Amino acid sequence: MKNILEDEKLSVLNHSCAHLLAQAVKHLYPKAKFWVGPVIAEGFYYDIDLGDKVITDDDISKIEHEMKKIAKDGKKIIRHEITKEEALEMFKDDPYKIDLITRMDENNTVISCYSQGDFTDLCRGPHVESVKELKYFKLLKFSGAYFKGDKNNKMLQRIYGVCFPSEEELNDYLQELQEASERDHRKIGKNLNIFMTHDLVGKGMPLWLPNGAIVRKELENYIYKKEQKLGYKHVYTPCVGTVDLYKTSGHWDHYKENMFPSMKVDEEEFVLRPMNCPHHMLVYANDLHSYRDLPIRIGEFATDFRYEASGAVKGLERVRCMCQNDAHLFVRPDQIGEEFKKVVELILDVYHDFGIKNYKFRLSLRDKSDKEKYFDDDKMWNDAEDKLREVLNDLHLDYYEAIGEAAFYGPKLDVEVKPAIGPEVTLSTCQLDFLLPRRFELSYIDSDGNKQIPVVLHRAIFGTFDRFTAFILEETKGALPLWLSPVQINIIPVNNEYHLEYAKSLKEMLSDYRVELDERNEKLGYKMRESVMHKIPITLIIGQKEVDNNNVSYRLYGSEDTITVSKEEFIKFIEDKINKKN
Repeated sequence: MKNILEDEKLSVLNHSCAHLLAQAVKHLYPKAKFWVGPVIAEGFYYDIDLGDKVITDDDISKIEHEMKKIAKDGKKIIRHEITKEEALEMFKDDPYKIDLITRMDENNTVISCYSQGDFTDLCRGPHVESVKELKYFKLLKFSGAYFKGDKNNKMLQRIYGVCFPSEEELNDYLQELQEASERDHRKIGKNLNIFMTHDLVGKGMPLWLPNGAIVRKELENYIYKKEQKLGYKHVYTPCVGTVDLYKTSGHWDHYKENMFPSMKVDEEEFVLRPMNCPHHMLVYANDLHSYRDLPIRIGEFATDFRYEASGAVKGLERVRCMCQNDAHLFVRPDQIGEEFKKVVELILDVYHDFGIKNYKFRLSLRDKSDKEKYFDDDKMWNDAEDKLREVLNDLHLDYYEAIGEAAFYGPKLDVEVKPAIGPEVTLSTCQLDFLLPRRFELSYIDSDGNKQIPVVLHRAIFGTFDRFTAFILEETKGALPLWLSPVQINIIPVNNEYHLEYAKSLKEMLSDYRVELDERNEKLGYKMRESVMHKIPITLIIGQKEVDNNNVSYRLYGSEDTITVSKEEFIKFIEDKINKKN
């Protein structure tokens, strides 16, 4: 989707349209007062004080109509430069503009305003030459917004809109918005009962509902089996740790601002853990290890907590409480290349299963000049970065390098995936770490009987189950594949009096799968529409023919075709579909 801020001409057009909006509001509501009307990535908005008036959909229609009248009139937009004293006099009846003006430094700031017909607004500009250029716009939504974003201040009315130079571009953009709305995982998650949020629990703390719990458990089972085959050993560790634990790991110095505040219990000071690596270091240290034991792969589906600004949290995509598909690989230096390669191959294998094709690899490296952020050991960094490059080159993968994006303890590989809507997201990561094993004094005994320090690979294939679920919901529009769907099969008897008993026998036969039987006394068409609305992959339609012939008729989600097969053929069909993960 186009980012308005990245296009200078579109930015000017949209900022000018914000003034057009304000002028129309002033015509319709003469007592209106205005705070700010900036350009944003999605267009523009204006914060307006309408007294006790609360904007409605009808008001939006009236404002749009008035904006079109003003644009048709074609007044020139004229810039004026004024003194601070003149500005204070001009906007003396508008406390919001006065607030802006009084905070300006008159020695360093040119105060400018723009006039278009009977309306003048304080603004730095620039603007288009005439309101007649503002033909193709749409007001998108409205909401409340506190003055200066402070909840202790008055609530203003915020109206959002967007403007383009042609009707075709506007329509294309509106179509993209509609597509984005249909794919928004928050909307899908609500409609399909995947997750919920509640203010009593807190922002960024999603609650997984029964349907969502099935999806998450299936994802866990899927990746657990793959990791088990690769020799991973899974553990459970506490979701808190002492402050001393994170001081030992170095996260207290480098990551404290992203943690929740510490809490004192008896004589100890704890923090909700933001990551799992310190715990896994101690799991490794619990035993003595020979060089023959390595690599040791410790995995965990671990709940972590990270402080995100309240304005940044979004559904399952950006949360304060998350479950990571985490693992730490303890390896000898000579095993780094092979183990890193296996991680990359696992990522590629998972992406193949989920049909993820639009992604790129980012090799995140240190900024050599930043001695505060990064552990100061040039040889360690150079060796690590060269080793990762070598593996990526051997696999013939395209990647780009990002200086200054490494973790403080080592370089990392990020996989940036382009979702169906919105900007790229990072799903999978693999980080090389020479530092934490030193901090925790980890060791293994080499072939000569000497102590050596292992190297650690931090890796997450799904990233978090939360973000990955959000991604999959938006990619599929909620039409999840059969193996992942909360309800796999919906059985609908055409007539309960004649067909319900056979339908019940089918449900019993399919008890190994997630099956629902719709035995409500509703019309067939209504039940079918509900099955489609809930995006159930397979709907069985059981009528007299199916009863007489002891077979089944089914319809796949998204298809109008009804297919009749024997019960044995149907079971083989769904088994194949589940096993292929398609």
